[in-house]
Amino acid sequence: MTHLSPGIRQVEQYPFEELDRRRAAAVAAGREVIDFGVGDPREVTAPLIRDALREAIEPISSYPRAAGLPELRGAVSSWIGRRFGVDLDPDLHVLPLLGSKEIVFSLAQATLDPASGKDLVLVTTPGYTIPERGARYAGGEVRRLPLLEGKGFLPSLDQVDDATWDRASILWVNYPNNPTGAVAPLDFLRHAAERCRRHDVLLASDEAYSELWFEGAPPSSALQVGDLTNVLAVNTLSKRSSMTGYRSGFAAGDPSMIAALKALRPSAGVTPQEFVQRASIAAWNDETHVEDNRARYAEKRERFVDLFERRGIRLAGGSATFYLWIAVPGGGDSLSWALELLERTGVLVAPGTFFGPHGEGYVRMAMVPTLRECELAIERLDSALAEVRS
Repeated sequence: MTHLSPGIRQVEQYPFEELDRRRAAAVAAGREVIDFGVGDPREVTAPLIRDALREAIEPISSYPRAAGLPELRGAVSSWIGRRFGVDLDPDLHVLPLLGSKEIVFSLAQATLDPASGKDLVLVTTPGYTIPERGARYAGGEVRRLPLLEGKGFLPSLDQVDDATWDRASILWVNYPNNPTGAVAPLDFLRHAAERCRRHDVLLASDEAYSELWFEGAPPSSALQVGDLTNVLAVNTLSKRSSMTGYRSGFAAGDPSMIAALKALRPSAGVTPQEFVQRASIAAWNDETHVEDNRARYAEKRERFVDLFERRGIRLAGGSATFYLWIAVPGGGDSLSWALELLERTGVLVAPGTFFGPHGEGYVRMAMVPTLRECELAIERLDSALAEVRS
């Protein structure tokens, strides 16, 4: 057998592959499954974006340059200015990405330096598992910072000792948060940035859900902390614009980090195709389709919130993202309740343990099926939960 690197040998199964298997088995058994497990929007991508894609396809397609189209960098920096009130130089502060997942996974390869003592990545749990997987693949160690319901799902940065901070190369945060839906106040992001600068740690802020909120003011960005030294924000069109299949996002922030990534990326070949970049320009320049998407998710959310409140099921998370973070009734375990829901109702949700050990006792519901599918799921869940209470 071919010899494999430690990173490959130690790779664990991606948890959502198990969801795919569960779903396939239920369908094979004749069940009609409504899938709330994976956060893959099924809303139609706006016509203006699809039109821009079609118009950008040329008879000859050349390799895209690692820095991305100047027009795309300009569209991103303009959007950041409108949305967050931050003036960025598109040539110094912005880098287009092949979605956001690729940089969330690979960033540790650009920052870990065990020889100089920087051998650690700080991640939050429950959370998106890709930062941890990327760190381990790059040969780094990982420290998990728990997100506790009683603390607003914010990590306690002051409880991390100086020796740990000095070993860290990255602190990953994700707000609005997947899976909890929590939002971080700007003061928390400023405090995190100050801590990271003090110990020469990169604050990497995954902001994929920044445009999906349903209460209060729009969520803040790490780009608003002032000094962008050691700060990198990552965003994507996947959720904002229902463009998961396009794989288009950006990183923005510290010019030295952006320059280092630009130098690395010609070797990796991960720049979005130019026709996708042209479609992305149209997406970043338009807010109407984003407002329409947010309104659709708000309608779905309202209906599920009403259902769970009527049936005495506690919603434990915040009011952003298209996720509901649901406490398992009676303190049961996440996987058992998720499988029970699938068996009894055909509704597939993600066990909280898929997001790390601190997800035990919860399940995550991604409100990505169509409104009609959501209505059908609500009917099934309403009946099943009524039986449990009776």
